[in-house]
Amino acid sequence: MGWNWRNGYQEVANTRPLFLTIYATVIIGVIFSSFYVFSAIYSNSLVDSSISWLSSPPSAISSHNVDSHPTEPALNFSRSATVGLTTGPQSVLMPPIWQVPSQTKKMPPLKAFQLTKELVQQRVKDNIIIVTFGNHAFMDFILTWVKHLTDLGLSNLLIGAMDTKLLEALYWKGIPVFDMGSHMSTVDVGWGSPTFHKMGRQKVFMIDSFLPYGFELLMCDTDMVWLKNPLPYFARFPEADVLTSSDQVVPTVVDDRLDNWQQVTGAYNIGIFHWRPTDSAKKLAKAWKEMLIADDKIWDQNGFNDLLHKQLGPPVDEESGLVYAFDGNLKLGILPASIFCSGHTYFVQAMYQQFRLEPYAVHTTFQYAGTEGKRHRLREAMVFYDPPEYYDSPGGFLSFKPSIPKSLLLDGQHTVESHFSLVNYQMKQIRTALAIASLLNRTLVMPPLWCRLDRLWFAHPGVLEGSVTRQPFICPLDHVFEVNVMLKELPEEEFGPQIDIKEYSFFENPSVPRQVKDSWLDVKLCQEGSQDCHASNGTSPQGVLRFPKRSNEETFKAVFSSFKDVKVIQFSSMQDAFLGFSDKTREQKFRNRVKRYVGIWCCVTDHTPGHIYYDMYWDEKPGWKPKAPQTPADDHPPL
Repeated sequence: MGWNWRNGYQEVANTRPLFLTIYATVIIGVIFSSFYVFSAIYSNSLVDSSISWLSSPPSAISSHNVDSHPTEPALNFSRSATVGLTTGPQSVLMPPIWQVPSQTKKMPPLKAFQLTKELVQQRVKDNIIIVTFGNHAFMDFILTWVKHLTDLGLSNLLIGAMDTKLLEALYWKGIPVFDMGSHMSTVDVGWGSPTFHKMGRQKVFMIDSFLPYGFELLMCDTDMVWLKNPLPYFARFPEADVLTSSDQVVPTVVDDRLDNWQQVTGAYNIGIFHWRPTDSAKKLAKAWKEMLIADDKIWDQNGFNDLLHKQLGPPVDEESGLVYAFDGNLKLGILPASIFCSGHTYFVQAMYQQFRLEPYAVHTTFQYAGTEGKRHRLREAMVFYDPPEYYDSPGGFLSFKPSIPKSLLLDGQHTVESHFSLVNYQMKQIRTALAIASLLNRTLVMPPLWCRLDRLWFAHPGVLEGSVTRQPFICPLDHVFEVNVMLKELPEEEFGPQIDIKEYSFFENPSVPRQVKDSWLDVKLCQEGSQDCHASNGTSPQGVLRFPKRSNEETFKAVFSSFKDVKVIQFSSMQDAFLGFSDKTREQKFRNRVKRYVGIWCCVTDHTPGHIYYDMYWDEKPGWKPKAPQTPADDHPPL
């Protein structure tokens, strides 16, 4: 800096005491400023070193300090995941998100995490706070939610912890968290359960607590992810008191305007909504809370919809798309379902693609197979973050090309019969692939699954009228398969060994390491007796192994034992690839397992009940036809 310290002190000595004080102050200030700069640089170096596999001590938390620091797995984040210090008129200097607290530091007492205006103010930026909440069972969803926001450059976020196990785990990952005081179970409570409804009510109480602080609130469920910074979009509607997502499945606009409130028939969905701290919004939050307190049977989302529909209209103006609602004073906007996506508009219709729009968010609604189904859908879309070991299975991977005939995909009308013919063709190959994966102790990478018809909870003509669902379309795995059962650890003595699966987009995911993608064997099924078609471990100059169709268990083991170190084995098809297990007991256990893997299609319009069961062994039943149960006694999965 060119500062002459000796001359500086000499000058101080020759001046009056007043100037002595001034110089001393300046010198001390320089020293402290230098200290701060070097501390900041050191702090950034700590952040860099902490991004790779953040550790998180999940030990029990109490009202006193926590000393132990055990480690649990964490997501592998790049440097870009780190967001800089949050500054602004509403906030104080805070460490970056993902900066792990020093392992020599004690965890603050539980009372330090109580929700207060001061705690929220530490994270607020531009007067906005983004909030989600959950229990420890949704830890990986929460980490994914935070990772997407920090990748978008957003750090003004807070997580509400419904149990102390989650609170402690998030703290040790460097994620801002507050204690909701719920002390709920740490396990997955299941959609629709009493505990699930209790969790929903906590959201309402939180909103009522946040709004008096004077900050704008973007409240989200944990089973959604942000794909684009939504704050500039919300800023386009400064007059709105509340902007809410919806379950609308028929487009009312084809651009990025708010949905047309007069045409929206789907429920307003409280998984994504933005609140401004206006008197009208506070009045709605208070009325919503009081409604739920008065009647514990009311579902929080139904109560929200009932209140807003007390009065709906007139429009606020001719341009904004806002509408007066609730008490006639609240200004409401309905976020466009094409870009603030539900599980249907994103995964089934791909509405944003068809309208050439960029989605802001996806919420895993309109799905099946519980939490596992939600997680699998996000993995299929490559927007879920898993630890590194997820992408490198010790036994390696098995995949195949479905080789679907064009006639099954495109010919004829889209009917229940043509839909089941298409799905059954794929299901039979998947069944064979599951058997080979089990035999070779490999993880099966599922193929993309094509459907002709949508699946819903009610009767429909194949796809929802007015929707933009294309036929055929790649449908989520949970449309046909019970993903939760496939991933569940079933007793091996009854169902044989576990068969791990991955999503169809697995090899496209940039998180799959190079050592997996570069270790690959292509297997071409051939007719035994044809040229160069015999059971051998010899490959062609192009690295392709020709392997006879209808091979038995012994042949598979003999040939592929030579390739146990190859990470990926991909078959050209699974049609007639495997004759079955030699051991009849193992064959029966395998059957017990995989016949539980498939679910139902729903629903026909001319019969009650209208669902039709998929049958993993449909091909072994002569004359099998897709039909709804004819009597109550018939209403069960295939035997």
